[in-house]
Amino acid sequence: MAGRCAGRVAFVTGGSRGIGKGIAQRLAEEGAKVAIIDVDEASLQATERELTESGYDVFQQVADVTDVTQVEAAMKAAYDTFGSLDILVNNAGVIRDNMLFKMSDSDWETVMDVHLKGAFNASRAAQQYMVANKYGRIINLSSTSALGNRGQANYSTAKAGLQGFTKTLAIELGRFNITVNAIAPGFIETDMTKETAARLGISFDELVQASVEKIPVGRSGKPEDIANAVAFYADDQASFVSGQVLYVAGGPKD
Repeated sequence: MAGRCAGRVAFVTGGSRGIGKGIAQRLAEEGAKVAIIDVDEASLQATERELTESGYDVFQQVADVTDVTQVEAAMKAAYDTFGSLDILVNNAGVIRDNMLFKMSDSDWETVMDVHLKGAFNASRAAQQYMVANKYGRIINLSSTSALGNRGQANYSTAKAGLQGFTKTLAIELGRFNITVNAIAPGFIETDMTKETAARLGISFDELVQASVEKIPVGRSGKPEDIANAVAFYADDQASFVSGQVLYVAGGPKD
């Protein structure tokens, strides 16, 4: 049985680990040919090998989303390899958490560059292929932190910015049959949340337990929970859904 992304080509930034890897795997399972970029070459190769051994068509290339030349080159290589570019998932992200009075210029600029400039670079490159083809799905990864989170002035601001970016692109690109949506994950078990536990000086298990106590459904999130939402947005049947932010957090967020 063909998946909902059969015949499509997906490009996932930060696709070698965590949520990005989960998204790449799910889109591949749904029939898409998948291109992944990341700055972590070893993880990229491991993910490519894993997906290829499962029978999926995968392209990978080391690229930094903050470098427009690298992004455009990787996207062209993916297009040349697979012959199309239909789905873009702007997932690449980093954290540099600190309270405002201790946050350095570098902490701020690094987070802004990866999340906002990275999404801008990839989206601007991808829309050329999508507009020409009169089809596209752009999916941006925001966060519940967009609503505010202690110690994350930089990350919260960047993730809120991505929501405005999403809504604006939905307005601009809709007439080309391109939808643009965002997903705002809550607590998801990844290497990034392990970094948060280390910053807080507690074990990861303690962080998971403390987080679950605040989640109405009574469990923490996994990368596949976010991948499920991406698959919905990527589906042809979601063509009338655009400019939306879906909070995937196990409960409502104010």
